[in-house]
Amino acid sequence: MRFNAFYDTTLRDGEQTPNVCFTPEQKLEIAMMLDDIGVGEIEAGFPVVSRKEFEAVKLIANQGLNARIFAFCRARKEDIDTALRCDVDGIVIASSLSDIHLKYKLKRCFEEVFRESLKLVEDASDHVFVSFTTEDSTRIPIRRLLAIYSRAIEHGADRVHLSDTVGVATNELVECYVTALKSLGCELLCHFHNDFGLATANSIKALMSGADKVAVTVNGIGERCGNACLQEIVMALEVLYGFDTGIKLEKLYELAKLVERYSGIPIHPQAPVVGENAFTHESGMHVAGVLENPLTYEPYDPETVGRRRKIVLGKHSGKRCVEYKLRELNISNADVQMLLGIIKTIREEGILVTEDLFKLICGGDRSGRS
Repeated sequence: MRFNAFYDTTLRDGEQTPNVCFTPEQKLEIAMMLDDIGVGEIEAGFPVVSRKEFEAVKLIANQGLNARIFAFCRARKEDIDTALRCDVDGIVIASSLSDIHLKYKLKRCFEEVFRESLKLVEDASDHVFVSFTTEDSTRIPIRRLLAIYSRAIEHGADRVHLSDTVGVATNELVECYVTALKSLGCELLCHFHNDFGLATANSIKALMSGADKVAVTVNGIGERCGNACLQEIVMALEVLYGFDTGIKLEKLYELAKLVERYSGIPIHPQAPVVGENAFTHESGMHVAGVLENPLTYEPYDPETVGRRRKIVLGKHSGKRCVEYKLRELNISNADVQMLLGIIKTIREEGILVTEDLFKLICGGDRSGRS
């Protein structure tokens, strides 16, 4: 079953990560790769932010990509007018309607802000696909949120969003809110932040509960603790749920490294799918299992996502680890047991056993070497 439900916001919400600033050329390159791997919708940016941001969004929108291109706007006429001049396929209009945002951020009453937002949705819907979102949706009581979105749909919204702006949604809340919002008969996109480490799980729960799209970023970058991670959700849907996402899985690692390079945010070694250690093994019992059947300690073949398996040496290594490295480096006639003892001693002294160091150790093994 084909299930391409991804709305990528790496170029907008991802770029809102502190100290991240993509050039227009970098944005275009990332957008082109997102399009190439099969992402169906790309939020190219927030055009009113600056002249270069406007140029970047317009550049991407006019590139002739297969993906639909969106621009982000606050519920302000200036934002929407600027976005429409970018030739995008759609816009997101974000209005702050939760109690805490109205009281402390806007310092305005609900009725006034909502009335203005509906007028903007209505006017924009004559020109472009409109997604309407209330910031902080998951802290708005469900009955009020239903009333808000029902009116927005009446005024021309093509899609509404469940936006978990500060990452407080639980799986139970997601199921409840998605089920209720889908009763409105409108397309629903869910956008989760990762403040409690739940963004991936909540995104999958939303899709399984009937949501049409989820917002994602490459490597999960974004404000504070980041957004739902594209590659994590893709692989969970493909491997655990058996869906065909339409994504070119073998290019996920290349895309992740591109965003790492341009964002300046290193991929965590333990990051699922693309982290350095995702398919790296040291423990003797793990290596023994993997060498017999990789699925003993890997959930899927690393080549599926453009990766390679790596065996490293350290304190927890066993004879099979050493034997594997000897074969890999074409070293023969070595005393495996002696090498294993040396490796454990060196590692416990705080020294990493790199391949170069291992070769030196083997070179000092008088029992034989290649």
